[in-house]
Amino acid sequence: MKRLILTFVAISAAIVCQAQDGTIELRRNQVGCYPQQEKVIVVEGMNPKGKVRVTTPDGKTVKPKAMIRKAVSPWSGKIRYVVDLGELKSTGRYQVSVGNQTCDLTVAERPYQDIAKSSLRLFYLVRSGVAIDLGGAYNRPLGHADTHVLVHNSAASPLRPAGTVISSPYGWYDAGDYNKYVVNSAFSIGLMFAAYEQQRDYFDALRTDIPESGNKTPDFLDEMMFNLRWFLTMQDPYDGGVYHKLTTPNFEDFIMPKACKQQRYVVAKSVTAALDFAAVMADAARLFEPYQNDYPGFSSTAAAMAERAYQWAKEHPKAFYRQEQLKDPAVTTGTYGDGNASDEFFWAASALYRLTGRQAYLDDAQQYQPQRFTTPTWGNVASLGAFEWLAHHNTEICETMLNQLTAYCDEAVKDVATSCFQSPYGNNPRDFGWGCLAEHCCCQALALLYADKMLGTEKYRRFALQNVDYLLGRNATGYCYVTGFGDKSPMHPHHRPSASDGIDNPFPGMLVGGPNPGQQDKSTMPVPYTSNYPDESYMDVTESYASNEIAINWNASLVAFLCWLDAL
Repeated sequence: MKRLILTFVAISAAIVCQAQDGTIELRRNQVGCYPQQEKVIVVEGMNPKGKVRVTTPDGKTVKPKAMIRKAVSPWSGKIRYVVDLGELKSTGRYQVSVGNQTCDLTVAERPYQDIAKSSLRLFYLVRSGVAIDLGGAYNRPLGHADTHVLVHNSAASPLRPAGTVISSPYGWYDAGDYNKYVVNSAFSIGLMFAAYEQQRDYFDALRTDIPESGNKTPDFLDEMMFNLRWFLTMQDPYDGGVYHKLTTPNFEDFIMPKACKQQRYVVAKSVTAALDFAAVMADAARLFEPYQNDYPGFSSTAAAMAERAYQWAKEHPKAFYRQEQLKDPAVTTGTYGDGNASDEFFWAASALYRLTGRQAYLDDAQQYQPQRFTTPTWGNVASLGAFEWLAHHNTEICETMLNQLTAYCDEAVKDVATSCFQSPYGNNPRDFGWGCLAEHCCCQALALLYADKMLGTEKYRRFALQNVDYLLGRNATGYCYVTGFGDKSPMHPHHRPSASDGIDNPFPGMLVGGPNPGQQDKSTMPVPYTSNYPDESYMDVTESYASNEIAINWNASLVAFLCWLDAL
């Protein structure tokens, strides 16, 4: 493994914005702000009253009428000062000084353009089954062709017995590992489809320099299609069930894809995989209808497969994935297990109703509709069903979903005025945990943007922008949590290609999981966590899969959030 703990220490010691005496720290959005966005920094280690100076892009030094409030961490007791610098609307780079500490603050008309594009282009870099030849320094030869995949005995059916060889190429590597999981892939596409439908003109114009960029289909949809082509292979053509995942028995070592040698299998069909598959294929059937020249016949095929998968799920409502039951060989890779399919039924029925208009799907959607709004996660996709109805206006379910969404947003923003980092996210211990920066920070902000769009207001927009400030550096660790951006970003994500490709910098545009007080990896870490506080329980070391792994569902939330912001 090429990255050493010593490298992590050396990088940390050279961070821009770390005070010379080690006692004062400034935390701010390291990427940039809109001219109309509030300009807030957080100072730790001193009271900044009367000590704030700003040098404008044209070289003038001013003493702003900064609004300052004191904030005390409820967990560490650390005293911080939230400093609103006021209106800095001219574009360019500002220099903010507090005592002997200085940092830059960039104001731009499109501050999130590059990071948004990079977050989407990451999906090209994690493609499976093809050579990556437009990745610049990250080019690599083909790995995991997946043209000789075996049907595991847990997935066998009369016409596809155990040991049957199938071809199941393409798709995206799921996370830090090299396997492909239907549940998480479907969630990832579904979340990005939801944002696409709300900002379609923006996504249609976005160019990401992928092999398909020369065709007539938007690059965004082309990238989704690369994973959908794999989905076409994950349904048993004889009974309509959907395999839960394509996997090796055990995780590969930290080696490049071409060096991997384990046999790969499709394993047990599950009700959650079938329903997530049905929802995404139903949406894909609608969204790809205008692009028949590039993808002839796909929409009709996807629609038929979606309905077959849904019917299989109705016939097997208790077919939950039970990895401990898999034998010969046993399987120890990611489970994406879920013992409740009511949210998946709601999402799939909602998507199929939009596609077909059939009463049976409406009846099922009404039966399974949730009682409150929750941020979208792979294990609770009810909000993806809600987003289906919010895009399908003038229905009773739409009104109910909007009321639930508004109630959620009002609750989310109520503590901002007393928060440590001037944001809705990060004020409760429950905000932190596995994948928290995606599931709680990005997806909360996405909900706020949805509410504004549906209500025709800008009531919640500034709160969504506060979450991007948190994500990009105004937080307890001072990290910009997206690789390749900011002056302090993760260099050692738990990501096999980045750790084994011989390149110093990891793939750009990856969102790491974030602070995780559960520290499920601490027994295998080469060094102990430096903090147990919920918002500081993060380590930028390759071994930290609990806080520093990457995953397509997390990057999907980043794409949905940042692209929506850039579209504004």
